[in-house]
Amino acid sequence: MNSASHSHLGAFLRARRAQLTPQECGLPETDSARRVAGLRREEVAQLAAISVDYYTRLEQGRVRASAPVLVTLVRALRLDDDQKRYLYGLAGRSEDRPRRRRPAQPVRPPMRRLLDQLTHTPALVLGKRLDILAWNPAATALYTDFAALPPARRNHIRLLFTDPALRAMHRDWDHDARDAVAALRMEAAADPDDPELARLVGELSLRDTDFCTWWAEHRVSTAGYGTKRYRHPLVGDLTLDCDTWASPDGSGQRLMALTAEPGSPSHDALRILASWTAAEPSTDRTEDVTR
Repeated sequence: MNSASHSHLGAFLRARRAQLTPQECGLPETDSARRVAGLRREEVAQLAAISVDYYTRLEQGRVRASAPVLVTLVRALRLDDDQKRYLYGLAGRSEDRPRRRRPAQPVRPPMRRLLDQLTHTPALVLGKRLDILAWNPAATALYTDFAALPPARRNHIRLLFTDPALRAMHRDWDHDARDAVAALRMEAAADPDDPELARLVGELSLRDTDFCTWWAEHRVSTAGYGTKRYRHPLVGDLTLDCDTWASPDGSGQRLMALTAEPGSPSHDALRILASWTAAEPSTDRTEDVTR
């Protein structure tokens, strides 16, 4: 990408943000007077879930936009198809065209066996982008009926931010959600050009201001263990230890299990939930996610 392209890209970004108003982008009204028409740099950076410094360098032609950033800029600046093609051309990147379906993320048999053997312990198998690949009946009883959700919605962080019931169940939602965003940041570091990840980040950035702010902080974490506090609509408050183990085969799959101290009220509540689930008809408990 030559210096002329850098300059043209910056000019296009400045011109496009001048054409938009905060109201049409879903931003709140401010009392401060605007010295220039349209969106401020800070507002575009917020909508695109990137730092203000990074966006400023983009406009000044001092950095090349990555593929995921282009995806979020298309959404943030409300670009139509022609404008999108123009943006990608200026950035020197191929447009993100429809692709063949990616290979599925099949659940490893040992993971499947572990789920089946954890009868009183809610457990999930998480794949790339925190996709929920499989679950056991105890996880259904604790969270939701994952089998009833469309496969595209079976994503841990998407549900955490967009499902009102699951969101309300987390007594420390801010803490848990920030940890999930930090874990997704680690995913982005491992595969920065993953278009599905870019679309997920773009969707959540536009739907939730907290996600947008926390994503721009670039905090990272493996979120391997911790304590989760829930308020379940049927059994009340629970305090559970959450531990995650990575598969040794490099697939990126992780087993997430939630346990309670034996004899504690939370342990008794999990057994009650498990007994109710055992009395219900079994449902599909695994899904090979292909996106």
